[in-house]
Amino acid sequence: MVRKIIVVGIRHYEDPFYKHVTGANGPPAGCGHQRNRSLDSVLQRIPEDMTPTSPEGVPLRLTGEVPAPRLALPPEIPAGSDDSGIHTPPDGNDEIPSSEEQNITLAVARSRESLDSGNPLEELDKLPDTPDTVVEEPPGKSVLSTSSTKNKDFLLRLFESKLFDMSMAISYLLNSKEPGVQTYLANKLFSFPHEDVDFYLPQLATMYIEIGDVAEVLRPYLVYRCKQSAEFSLRLAWLLTAFSGDAKRSRATKLRDSILAEEIRPATKRGHHRSQSDASALRLATPTGRHLGDLASGRAFDNGCLCAEQCSCGAPRLAPQTHFLAALTTIGRRLAGVADKERRNGRLRAELATLDLNLPARVWLPLHHKPHYVLRIPPHAAAVLNSKDKAPYIMYVEVLETDGHEPLPPRLLPPAPPAPHSPPIRHTKSEENLVPEWPVLSLYSPLDDADAGDCWSHDDEEVSTQYAPRAPAPDCLSQVSGVSLASAASAASVGSCGSRESVAVGAGDVRRRLEHATAAPPPNAFKHDPHDPSAIALKESWESKLSRMRSASPYGALAGWRLLGCIVKVGDDLRQELLAAQLLRRLQAVWDAERVPLRLRPYEILCLDKESGLIQPVLNSVSLHQIKKQSGKSLRAWLELEHGPPNSEGFLRAQNNFVESAAAYALTSYLLQLKDRHNGNILLDSAGHIIHIDFGFIFSISPKNLGFESSPFKLTSEFVEVMDGEGSDMFAYFKILILRGLIAARKHCDQIVHLVDSMRMGGQLACLRSSSAVTSFRARFHHGRTEAQLHALVERLVRDALHSLSTRLYDNYQYYTNGIL
Repeated sequence: MVRKIIVVGIRHYEDPFYKHVTGANGPPAGCGHQRNRSLDSVLQRIPEDMTPTSPEGVPLRLTGEVPAPRLALPPEIPAGSDDSGIHTPPDGNDEIPSSEEQNITLAVARSRESLDSGNPLEELDKLPDTPDTVVEEPPGKSVLSTSSTKNKDFLLRLFESKLFDMSMAISYLLNSKEPGVQTYLANKLFSFPHEDVDFYLPQLATMYIEIGDVAEVLRPYLVYRCKQSAEFSLRLAWLLTAFSGDAKRSRATKLRDSILAEEIRPATKRGHHRSQSDASALRLATPTGRHLGDLASGRAFDNGCLCAEQCSCGAPRLAPQTHFLAALTTIGRRLAGVADKERRNGRLRAELATLDLNLPARVWLPLHHKPHYVLRIPPHAAAVLNSKDKAPYIMYVEVLETDGHEPLPPRLLPPAPPAPHSPPIRHTKSEENLVPEWPVLSLYSPLDDADAGDCWSHDDEEVSTQYAPRAPAPDCLSQVSGVSLASAASAASVGSCGSRESVAVGAGDVRRRLEHATAAPPPNAFKHDPHDPSAIALKESWESKLSRMRSASPYGALAGWRLLGCIVKVGDDLRQELLAAQLLRRLQAVWDAERVPLRLRPYEILCLDKESGLIQPVLNSVSLHQIKKQSGKSLRAWLELEHGPPNSEGFLRAQNNFVESAAAYALTSYLLQLKDRHNGNILLDSAGHIIHIDFGFIFSISPKNLGFESSPFKLTSEFVEVMDGEGSDMFAYFKILILRGLIAARKHCDQIVHLVDSMRMGGQLACLRSSSAVTSFRARFHHGRTEAQLHALVERLVRDALHSLSTRLYDNYQYYTNGIL
């Protein structure tokens, strides 16, 4: 039976949105575009409080006739564009909306129209005037239309709700195939905080590379953010470089090259200026960017900008930073060719000393998110890490935290001798009077565990290292260097980068220095190990290192002085570690929200390309291998040595930290199927927390693809000994924490799995090339099990891990092949 339904064409002439599009009280001649009835029902049910308002709370209205492009642009981006797709300001004949709020309202209106009907604004001129006709509709079509309308109604309500976050936006962008939904979600990104979007930047970059429709709607937001921030521009360019495959080079390469060529130029912050002496010196030297990248010039990171308040000279703003990071990775590649680890350390310090000649400069360390500039890299504080094939190294960087208004201090070079009766203030020449020759540096030092203080070495370095440097006064940046023990008793020779001043030193100060120099080292101190030069540098507490290096620094008296650590790694694929760091961060956020006392230590990962990047070091921590090799003690004996006897408050606090962190990493290792868990990849910090590093083997891959480690996680008898044995309350607490963490994690399973699912496109990550990787990952959350069944599962996992033969065999394998205890 065929039903005949009379469809009457209704034109909503009184509708405000229709008036806005047509610009008149009625439709133009020959236009019969009909308002989509489902959109009317959706908009009628939207609460009034969703009406866009200005910052003052005044409702915004759509006025005037505005062009209707496919994508809604943010307020700061004009509506024009050139052939390359980069938005440019319109010419003077174009009509621009009078206020920022009108553009925001237009974006919301277009997004809602797109969500309902795909792209109604484009179809406005395409549909002919349809008269009232009789249409034969097959049975059931009206029911399907009603169901589709309800689904769109619910979807719009979800997108407009307060519960909608970036995790849901990523999921719908990945799975939705409707252009209207994609357009709406791309516009929705402008309303999220920048830090929320930046967390998912690897996923957005991957979708931009692999999905053409999503790339089209994402481009306006990415261009907008690149115009706002130089740091965001570089992070996006590096991710596009790291995740671009050969078959997808055109779209990603074009955007990356536009960013690096500064065709998409970042916005300039006010206050970008130099000091007067710095600027005048650069004018004398004919300032240009011709020395960029030339470490021998002393201006390898100088872009030649001479602007006082706001940069308007067109100097490159991203090139100095790219050259700075390229210099750091080049050092890592050169070190890999040096076989002996002791020689690697000397070569590293020589390379960093050459690099330090070009500092201070307007470059920054991307691992640290507060605005800052690099002042200095002390060469003797760096060390090559323990690695068999590669040569990762850790360095410490002195920076000046700034909001962009403070000028950089002048580069410190050997000054002229001070006046005979001048106060003990360090004199530095301004760059107008600097001699063009650089001072001769002592690139190799006979001391491996001492900081040279400044790049310009002292005459009496052997004696000066016996005494702790004197803390500088606020107006005195000096460095104490004794000539001999006899002369140090009455006066010290204060070396100001080559010059000396006679300063009286009190007897009490000398006595304290002598006691410090002759005092026995603490029982838990590490000794110099030629096979692991980094052990001493890592064992020193961060507070002690910070105090020592600040007192020795010529910039230590500056209010914004900070010390940052950085690990430079070359020759390893850090993209999987980037994904693992995201998962750890998300799991820790879930456990914090559910109030489960599990403790992870996520750290920052920055991928520069497919085989190099920067890693944030874990402070105040050493590996279990270093502890066993340096002390010869068991793990529990080491904790008692550092924190006190078993019944002391310090030990009990450290034991509790150990259990909570061990349970967190046990559950994380099970969920991620973490492999390569030898004692060199497990750290112990000064508070007793266990910390896992090196996530190069997760999900479906293992070292040499042998699948040797079959244990769900690493749990050795030494770990159980710290917990007072299998029958103790702490061991029971350990199992309870794993159970509570699993129950909390599976409540937020979708947020966690979406991170992985969106990264499997293109087959760039080896850990996700298996077709069952994501499915198996989701299955390990065990949605279908009751709490009693989960309790039995945790008991079985702990038992299998504790009695795993593969764990003991893998530890023995690492000992015999790499010497890891």
